[in-house]
Amino acid sequence: MTTVTVSPKYQVVIPEDVRKAMGVRPGEKFQVVSYDGRVQLIPVRKMRDMKGLLRGMDTTITREADRV
Repeated sequence: MTTVTVSPKYQVVIPEDVRKAMGVRPGEKFQVVSYDGRVQLIPVRKMRDMKGLLRGMDTTITREADRV
């Protein structure tokens, strides 16, 4: 686990190993969410990058009759 420090300007540097693993590039935008006592950074993706994201998803679940 890597530790980071908040600067006097409230900035945090994302460690290199995390940037490489997540494919983070300069100028990329993130949503910042406070959830259950922690901060989460969620990458903002363009809709065209989402194409095929759910391909292969199991859609054979049983649904209630009024939910079809």
